[in-house]
Amino acid sequence: MTLKLHNFHRSAYGRIAEITLREKRLDFERQEINPFAEDISEDYLRLHPFKRVPVLEHDDLVLYETRAITEYLEDRFGGPKLRPDDPVTAAKMRQIIAIIDNYGYWPLVRMVFSQRISRPASGLVADETIIAEGLAKSALVLAALEAIIGLDEYLVGPTYSLADAHVVPMIDYFCWTTEGTDMLANYPKLNSWWQRLKERPSTLETRPDWPTN
Repeated sequence: MTLKLHNFHRSAYGRIAEITLREKRLDFERQEINPFAEDISEDYLRLHPFKRVPVLEHDDLVLYETRAITEYLEDRFGGPKLRPDDPVTAAKMRQIIAIIDNYGYWPLVRMVFSQRISRPASGLVADETIIAEGLAKSALVLAALEAIIGLDEYLVGPTYSLADAHVVPMIDYFCWTTEGTDMLANYPKLNSWWQRLKERPSTLETRPDWPTN
């Protein structure tokens, strides 16, 4: 059985899939693909018609969409369990994933990180209005997460779950900025979680190569 992950090293969602593979302790082949390139091959477009990452190939199976990939890896393979057995805890895990997907990614990554770090790294000017709006929306997301999580080591309990895998890349990008680091400090449970998780091997091994703040 061969696992192959098509990923872009700076993709937050591709990173979620790669973190999950590493946390499940699965062997896999990694294929770098830049979804922003103009010369993406027809072979890749047959794997992902929307020209995005990640894509997981497992023998004859081709999967895209990050949540489908992470749930498949959890359902299909052994190794450390990344989904709680308790229905209430599992529901909280899915709630956190939905919050970060539906409300968190855009302000944390696209409005704050991309404007403050990515655009200047490409020689472009940051839009301070977008950053200010992104910070306001990010505060709502962080407050919602702070209200859900407890005092355990991980987001939904004493063991690492798919919730952690999905949130790590978003908080990491957000905290690449000074504003993000300062804001996260206002949410003690979430900040304590991040101080632990940022040193976890799966976090460090998948961290992209952006300039530091």
